[in-house]
Order: sequence, then C-alpha cells, then structure tokens
Amino acid sequence: MAATRAIALSSNSTYSSFITKPFLPPRTTFSNNNNLQLSYSSSSKTRTKSYTCRAIYNPQLFVKEEGQPQTLDYRVFFHDQSGKKVSPWHDIPLQLGDGVFNFIVEIPKESSAKMEVATDEPFTPIKQDTKKGKLRFYPYNIHWNYGLLPQTWEDPSSANSEVDGAFGDNDPVDVVEIGESRRKIGEVLKIKPLAALAMIDEGELDWKIVAISLDDPKASLVNDVGDVEKHFPGTLTAIRNWFRDYKIPDGKPANKFGLGNQATDKDYALKVITETNESWNKLIKRSIPAGELSLA
Repeated sequence: MAATRAIALSSNSTYSSFITKPFLPPRTTFSNNNNLQLSYSSSSKTRTKSYTCRAIYNPQLFVKEEGQPQTLDYRVFFHDQSGKKVSPWHDIPLQLGDGVFNFIVEIPKESSAKMEVATDEPFTPIKQDTKKGKLRFYPYNIHWNYGLLPQTWEDPSSANSEVDGAFGDNDPVDVVEIGESRRKIGEVLKIKPLAALAMIDEGELDWKIVAISLDDPKASLVNDVGDVEKHFPGTLTAIRNWFRDYKIPDGKPANKFGLGNQATDKDYALKVITETNESWNKLIKRSIPAGELSLA
C-alpha cells in the first residue's frame, strides 16, 4: 500500500480541486462531482490562482504565483485554506484509490521553459530550473504535459538491477501525460498510469511514467501500453525519442534507455510507483539521509 501524508488532494474533470479526506485504499471509489470554480487575480508582482471545490470537508486551497514567469525569482507555491504553505511533493497524496493517482503539472504541453519542483527549497515550490545562473529552456517544445508524482523519490543510493544497475536521480518520479488538453503549471490531475520508460540520464535512472488524465476524451479507451499504441499511434516512440535527443543541441550525448529501449506495461509502471513511494516514505521518516532535500 502506498504511504501517504497530511493533505489529500484530488482533481475534477476540468481543473484541479483540493479535498481533504483520508487515503483511499485500493478498489475504493469516490465521488467525482466536485463543484469547481477557477479564479485569477494578478498584480505586477504576484498572481494568484484559486482552485475551490465543495467536497466532504469543503476546504479551500490555492496555488499562488510569486514573481514574474521566466525570472529567477518566479515560484509557484501551494497553500491551504488558512494561507499556510504546503509542499506539492510531500503533502499531496500519491494514490486516490482504484488505480488513480495524483499528477502535478510542472511543464504544460507545447512549452519549453524547464519548470520543476524545487526539491531543496522549503515547501518545494515549482520554479524554472537554472544552470550557471541562467534560466533553462528545452531546445524545442515538449509535446505532452509533464510533471511529477507526489510522494515518490528515486533513491540515489539504490541501484536498480533491472536497469543496468543505475542509481536513482534524487528526484520525484516524472510523468508524461498524453491527453489532448494543454494544462497549467500547478494543476493537479487525476491520472491512470499506462506504461513506463526507464531513461538513463548521465548514468542516473530517471523513470518516465506515461499516463492519461481521467477527463481526457480517450481515457476510457486506454488502460495499458498496447492501448496507447492503438489509440495514440507513434506516441511512445515519440516520447522516447524526445527525451533521448533533447540534450544533443547543447552538445551532450543522447540519453539512453534501459529495458531494451521499450516501454513497459502498466503493471511494471505500477511496480515503479510503489517502489519509489516506499523510498519516499523512508526519506520522509529520515531512515535515509536527506542531504540538501527539503522535507518541509
């Protein structure tokens, strides 16, 4: 069973919504008829997006942008209804039950700013990655929504014997969401995993879970890796090739993939999620040294 902590968060069929409720064990179902309102307010310094829903405990949480996009100071923080900051990595539960998981969008499809959860900052806000003090951009747009599975961690002290003995990359597990809609930074979607790709980036294992949001029109048609090939032909190859080649324009070698360069089936993807959630649980209990990682 996946470990969980603190705040439970869910999403409805259009935008992210936040509900405080206990962890739901496998095969438990829950209501999907949350009433959601999305509002924006902005100023020259700060923009706030509030996602509100009515659920069991009728809470209100919101995502707050601080600073301007594409600046070094830009951050996207998550807050509870009292205004307290919470961590999207640690405080949003991984599993919602019945094979459904939370997915946090870091990079919307058809964009190139390399956004990521700041794992070494308090409350792990989303920020734009930097290199040598400069903002990082992919050399071309990513064609899928990209982000992380909360409450997962790829342990850099653990070698994976099934993937060339590669060690984890010290980050949450990445998700490539293949649905048709372009999402927003900080949205939290209900997804179902379909496959996994074992990317090896400069010797580190960097899993890519291929998934689809439950509100996508084709979501009911795809339940495993074979369905992706049938209803999204060429997508798995395109994902692998995109992540293989995106560093080449910067003069770096192509990334490699384990497991025969092939996407795994859903069961294997679920195995990856379970194992990395167990690693996160050890990290949050301080059974494994956190180093510079923020556990707040």
